[in-house]
Amino acid sequence: MPNKLAYSLFITLFFTCFTYSQDEKTSKAVETDLIVVIDSVKTKRKPLNVLAPSKAAFYSAVLPGLGQAYNKRYWKIPLVYAAIGIPVYLFVKNDKDLDLYRDAFKRRLSGFPQGSIGDPFPNVSNDGLIRAQQQLRRNKELALLIAIGMYALNIVDANVDAHLLQFNVDEDLSLRPHFKYNQMENNTNLGFTLNFKF
Repeated sequence: MPNKLAYSLFITLFFTCFTYSQDEKTSKAVETDLIVVIDSVKTKRKPLNVLAPSKAAFYSAVLPGLGQAYNKRYWKIPLVYAAIGIPVYLFVKNDKDLDLYRDAFKRRLSGFPQGSIGDPFPNVSNDGLIRAQQQLRRNKELALLIAIGMYALNIVDANVDAHLLQFNVDEDLSLRPHFKYNQMENNTNLGFTLNFKF
């Protein structure tokens, strides 16, 4: 029986919280014996720019880092260039090394023996040259995939960041606790304020 009474009291109090409302256009002062509560003045919001995420993504696709500059996240620009630049550098380096090993292998196939004059790798066997070419080709392709992935991630980051910049975090969407001091009973009352504005 006490549980049913507590549940029904809780449900009644919960639904009565939603029956009271305030007029948005006027600022009212409610005076009680304990406190004075004043309705706050609303601030004007910036209009929502629905094309901002698309612009940021387009700018990042044209020039990596430009979308981050459009979003005013300047600290991300060096990270974008490092994330794209390092794999590009590794791609170019592995490509040059691959050409060097391939030329040495072709030289040996054309009849020059291992360790002859002009052989860049006199201590590496033919099988070693083949394995080095396979490894360098694999590294080159992996570096290219990582560079393409970082380029795509740069575009996604600019788009998502532009969306999050427009996320509404003002006071109208809040659930916050409030304390009221009750002078008659010499204690504090705890409550929650839940604001819904449509």
